[in-house]
Amino acid sequence: MAERVSRLSTEKAVVIFTTSQCPMCHTVSSLFYELGVCAAVHELDKDPRGREMERELARRLGRAPPVPAVFIGGKLVGSTDKIMSLHLAGKLVPMLKGAGAIWL
Repeated sequence: MAERVSRLSTEKAVVIFTTSQCPMCHTVSSLFYELGVCAAVHELDKDPRGREMERELARRLGRAPPVPAVFIGGKLVGSTDKIMSLHLAGKLVPMLKGAGAIWL
């Protein structure tokens, strides 16, 4: 399962693993959308192997629940708290530009 998560996490500049009923997942996805990022979003509760991927993401993040789990440039950045901290500190947009997720 680690290989599948790794493969999916590099399919676009920004990849977000979510569940469909997670309010914070919606918040993080909306932030990226508002920043002009076309992220790949994987809803784990709609994937037949989603539970296995959730366990792998929880292992990588060191916490449960593991969603949202955000990868930028193929690297695990973190969940809502880390993304919002980066955004408030003015570090998220430069990171997104560096990964080729946004141009302006």
